[in-house]
Amino acid sequence: MWNDKKVVKVLEILADYTASWNRPYVERVGEKRDPFQLLIACILSLRTKDEVTARAARNLFSQASTPASLLTLDEKKIAQLIYPVGFYRKKARTIRDISLILLKKYNSRVPDNWEGLLSFPGVGRKTAALVLSQGYGKPAICVDTHVHRITNRWGLVKTKNPEETEKALMEIVPADYWQKINPLLVIFGQRTCKPISPFCSACPLRKDCQKVGVTIHR
Repeated sequence: MWNDKKVVKVLEILADYTASWNRPYVERVGEKRDPFQLLIACILSLRTKDEVTARAARNLFSQASTPASLLTLDEKKIAQLIYPVGFYRKKARTIRDISLILLKKYNSRVPDNWEGLLSFPGVGRKTAALVLSQGYGKPAICVDTHVHRITNRWGLVKTKNPEETEKALMEIVPADYWQKINPLLVIFGQRTCKPISPFCSACPLRKDCQKVGVTIHR
C-alpha cells in the first residue's frame, strides 16, 4: 500500500541507485539556476535524444545565451546551430519568438509563474513545471513520459495522461520531494525502467513495484 512515507523511501532508494550516473543535460542546466537557458534547453530537448540536445544547446549558447543576444541571430542561423534536434526549424522560430516576448514584455526575465510561462509559444505544463522547479526552486512536479509511465507501472497512481498524473502525485508526494521526481525518474526510465522489456532483475524497487502493464521484462 502506497503512502507518503513509502514514496519518500522509494525516491531515496532511487537517489542512491542513480547517484553515480551521468545526469540528463537539462538537469545539469537546471543546476545553474538560469531560467532562460533552462527554458531554451527544455524546448530543444522535446523529441530529441539527450546527447543531441546537449550538443545543440552548447552550440547555441556559445553564440547567444540571453534573449537580447539571441535576437541578433536570424531563424536560419539558430536552426543551423541547433541542428539536428527534432523539428529544428520550428524550434528556431519558437526560440526567437520567446526571446522577443521576454525582451519586450518581461525585461528579459523569464516569469516565475504558471500563467506567464504557459503564455509562451511551444511551452506546455511539462516545460513550465521544469522551469519553475529547477530554474526557480519552486514546488512543481514535471510529469513527462517517464514519470507518467513509471508511477503507473509502480501502482502509485492509476491515470490516463500526464495531467491526471500530475494532480495525483501532488496529493500523495510530500511537497519537499516534488522537484526530485522528474530528474530521478527520467534517468531511471532511460536506463532501467524502460518502456519495453524493463530491467526488473536489476531494479532496486522490484519488491515494491506492481509491474502494471509489464508483460516482458529482463
